[in-house]
Amino acid sequence: MGPGARRLLAVLLVVCAPARLRAGEPGDGCGHIVTYQDSGTMTSKNYPGTYPNHTVCEKTLRVPKGKTLILRLGDLDIESQTCASDYLLFTSNSDQYGPYCGSMAVPKELLLNTNEVTVRFASGSHISGRGFLLTYASSDHPDLITCLERANHYLKTEYSKFCPAGCRDIAGDISGNLVDGYRDTSLLCKAAIHAGIIADELGGQISVLQRKGISRYEGILANGVLSRDGSLSDKRFLFTSNGCSRSLSLEPDTQIRASWQWVSEMGEQIHWSPDQAQLQDQDLSWAAGDGKNRKQREWLETDLGEKKKITGIMTTGSTQSNFNFYVKSFVMKFKNNNSKWRSYKGIANNKEKVFQGNSNFRDPVRNNFIPPIVARYIRVVPQTWHQRIALNVELFGCQITQGNDSLVLNKTSPNTVGSSEREDETITKSIPSAEIPTGINVTAVALPLVLFGLLVAGMGIFAALRKRRKEIHMDQLRPRKQTVGSRSSIPLPDISQLSLPSAMIMRRK
Repeated sequence: MGPGARRLLAVLLVVCAPARLRAGEPGDGCGHIVTYQDSGTMTSKNYPGTYPNHTVCEKTLRVPKGKTLILRLGDLDIESQTCASDYLLFTSNSDQYGPYCGSMAVPKELLLNTNEVTVRFASGSHISGRGFLLTYASSDHPDLITCLERANHYLKTEYSKFCPAGCRDIAGDISGNLVDGYRDTSLLCKAAIHAGIIADELGGQISVLQRKGISRYEGILANGVLSRDGSLSDKRFLFTSNGCSRSLSLEPDTQIRASWQWVSEMGEQIHWSPDQAQLQDQDLSWAAGDGKNRKQREWLETDLGEKKKITGIMTTGSTQSNFNFYVKSFVMKFKNNNSKWRSYKGIANNKEKVFQGNSNFRDPVRNNFIPPIVARYIRVVPQTWHQRIALNVELFGCQITQGNDSLVLNKTSPNTVGSSEREDETITKSIPSAEIPTGINVTAVALPLVLFGLLVAGMGIFAALRKRRKEIHMDQLRPRKQTVGSRSSIPLPDISQLSLPSAMIMRRK
């Protein structure tokens, strides 16, 4: 099928689609969709299962103006061979791509000349087919990959790629952890979310190091992604990071306190105190009281002694099989000296972020803060729990240095979250030298004066030119005095060509 015929077929498919297809909701055939400012992920409904019959998925994807779109198809499995009722089509104001279906050759990457495209996926009656998975990004990210790419797809020992937003919930396993590395059969972008290198709702750049494999990979739940235990492999991979991930809980100036603690029936108050809440301790954790008659939420607070950059937290439950207590979800609050408590919020929706906690009393769960928190005081506020609130915690981060700090003001920086109080500002701008007075903005005062002077000078020049032009014009109309010997050099006007008053004046002369 030639390009012209395919373009005509695409138009006919949209115009002449069955009534029941056009009558359906444009998005009822869409599956997993996550979009952010300049990247995202989109699938058909039920992916990677069979997409439904007689459905339509229509979605417009955009990146910021001034940029162009990059589309990458990670998977396309549509049963139809003719694209008559089942197809995938991309249209923009100036171009269209597709329809695609069946076993036809489909480009893995589309480089568009626009910042906006409409994706249309339609289905008729069929028996099988996964549908599609695609990712997109702006032209700022030419190294975009899909959520389905694995580390063993690459031969280089070091490389960098861009992961789109929305890869966390795509089907596919990972094995390993941040410290030991990941089995090379693991999905790259999903592993990066697990490791806390990128946030699922944002996407981001990853730098990968490929190394020799190990005999066993230990799994852990982190950032909403469950990594499974893995067996021996020839190769593994690790992510490079900024190095701000050491334990803060063991530093000497760290103190922990809580809103309330549980006193067991045996009077074992000391064993459940907040002092026991450090993850490295082998004793019982902190456990809160019953709390039925308490109006406020329970919390566990850590004082880091000074303002620090906090990039993550690891939690467990009681760690004791005979006390099956653990926190299933929690929120984070933070503050600095003399400031108010603030809630940690998600970037995409700017709402208080609820973190996934533990699913049993024993296994640790890790969550990363992207962007990180800059604060001295940190509170874990449980939202849901099993039987009773019980927590062990470990905070990760680093000291604030000139290289890793950020401006912390009312407007949240994309790199750091911090208190909005003026005391909490971290100034990164250069300080003016003593010779320059900082009370008055010299440029702001001088610029209007210069503009006013130029305006006055321009008006004077314009007036002078206008006066000079008028003088020249009057001089041309004034009768000229003739010089002796040159009378014939100045011809007299023809009286017949003059108006009546002018002709009478000439006759008098």
